[in-house]
Amino acid sequence: MPEQLSTLQLNRTLLERQLLLRRSPLGAREAIEHLAGMQCQEPPAPFYGLWSRLEGFEAAELVALLEAHEVLRTTLMRVTLHLTTTDDFLAWRPMHQAMIEKRFAGSQSARQLDGADVAEVVAAGRAVLADTPGTTASLGRALAERWPGADPTALAYAVRFAVPLAQLPPRGTSLEKAGGPAVVAPVPELTGRALASETEPDALILRYLAAFGPASVADMRLWSGLPGLAAVVERLRPGLRVFADERSRELLDLPDAPIATGDEPAPPRFLPWFDNLLLGHDDRSRVLPYGHRLGVVGGSAFVLVDGFARATWRIERSRELATLRITPLEPLELGDDVIEEGERLLAFGAPATSTRRVVIEPVA
Repeated sequence: MPEQLSTLQLNRTLLERQLLLRRSPLGAREAIEHLAGMQCQEPPAPFYGLWSRLEGFEAAELVALLEAHEVLRTTLMRVTLHLTTTDDFLAWRPMHQAMIEKRFAGSQSARQLDGADVAEVVAAGRAVLADTPGTTASLGRALAERWPGADPTALAYAVRFAVPLAQLPPRGTSLEKAGGPAVVAPVPELTGRALASETEPDALILRYLAAFGPASVADMRLWSGLPGLAAVVERLRPGLRVFADERSRELLDLPDAPIATGDEPAPPRFLPWFDNLLLGHDDRSRVLPYGHRLGVVGGSAFVLVDGFARATWRIERSRELATLRITPLEPLELGDDVIEEGERLLAFGAPATSTRRVVIEPVA
C-alpha cells in the first residue's frame, strides 16, 4: 500500500517547494525556473509573488530580466499568460502548441474567419510582427488591408494563438498597473533562438512535480492544460514514487523529493492574484480550507495564515497614503505576524508613499 500523506503534510510540502515556508536566497531568474513559471495575467503579480518567496527581492531585478528578454511574458500553460525563463519557453511551447491552436479553432474568432486561409493569415501576421512588434489592434488593422472582409480582431487572434509571442516591456514592469499596452513580438525573432523540436511533455511533468508534487494526474492536467497525460505518467511511473492522500487518491512524486512532516511552522504570506500555489492542482484542499472560496472570490489576492488561504488583500493608494486592506474569509483572529508582514508588503509595494497603514476588514 502507498504511504498516505495528510493534508497538513501536503500543505507544508507544497509550501516548501513553492519557496513559501522560508524566503529563498535564489535570484529571480532561478526562482522562476524552479517554480516552472509564474502565472502573470495580472501584470504586477510576479513582483509580489517573488517578493513573498525570495530574500531581499527588488522589483528592478525582474524588470532587468524582462528588458533583457531573459524571462518572457508569454501564452503557455492553460493558454494563460505565464512568466518563464526564455530557455523554458523555447523548450515548452512546442508541447503546448497543438492545445493552444485547438483552443483557437473552437473560438468565436475562428468562426469569424470562415472561408479565410488561416495558415496564410498566420504567416502574414508573423511577418508583420517580426518587422514591427505591435498590439492586437495594430496587427488586426495591418491584416485587414489584405483581408478586408474579415474581422480585424479575429485576424489578430489567429496569429496570437498560433505564433509563439512574447509581450514586450514596459508591459509587466510596474508594481501598480499594467505598465503599458500589450505589444508582442515572435519569440524566435526576438531572441535569435529556435524552438525545441521535442513535443512530448515528459520533462515538463517532472519539472511540475519538483515544484508542485506530490500530485495526481488530474492535478497535472489542470496545471498544464494538456491532454493525454495518463500515457505520459505511465512512461514515467517506473521512476516515480507513489503516495496516497487522505481520500486514498494516488499521488505521484519524484523519488528523492522531500516530504514534510506537517509540523513545520508556516509564516504568513501575501500571494498575488492567480498565484501558482492556488492554480497548481485540481484538488486545492491542500491550500484552500474551503474549496469553493476560490471560485467565489475569483482573481483576488490571498493571505496564507498557518499555510492556508484564509483571507484576501488589496492595496488602496492615494498620493500620500497606501492602505493594505485584509479581509478574512472566515471568522479569524489575525495575529501580529500577519500585520507585520503586511507592513513589509506595503513598504515593498508602495515605497514612495509617506503614510502606510494596515486595516483588517470584516469577514467576507
